[in-house]
Amino acid sequence: MEKIVLLYWPKGGSVDKSAHLIYESLKDYKIDIFDLASFNLENIQNYDLIILGNSTVGAENWEDADNNNLWFSFFRELKKYNISNQKVALFGLGNQVLYPAHYVDGLGFLYEELKPSNVNVIGKWPTKGYSFTDSEGVEDDHFYGLALDEDFEPELTQDRINKWIEQLKKES
Repeated sequence: MEKIVLLYWPKGGSVDKSAHLIYESLKDYKIDIFDLASFNLENIQNYDLIILGNSTVGAENWEDADNNNLWFSFFRELKKYNISNQKVALFGLGNQVLYPAHYVDGLGFLYEELKPSNVNVIGKWPTKGYSFTDSEGVEDDHFYGLALDEDFEPELTQDRINKWIEQLKKES
């Protein structure tokens, strides 16, 4: 892994906390971290690996009209840049207990938005060991990226991050 950027939204809460845990676990690499509001998208092509992180929230929060969700403007602007030679890794947060039918659906949103860019998504994560009934973030028994549940499994977060980073090292 050469130069890495870690971008996340929303700011604050579990996504922010998890992004910083990932950042700290990669501190021996050339890594920059930004919440989406602080990142200048013109710099996206300066990175070899792009890590994106989000949470799964209610459908009303994913509507374009919601000014609090910067992902829509991010992906609209991203179309101006050629990132097809870059690798992308995803992480998402969800709640398996209260929302088992929508666990880490946000990973699916990120993945679908990235598909037109023809990027190489790395770091797909096995669903084994999770308890949920459905997810837009799953394909063939793997999440599109690292799935974290800070509400009901915070004790597993750091170990999952460590294993995911080892996987990213092998895939990049």
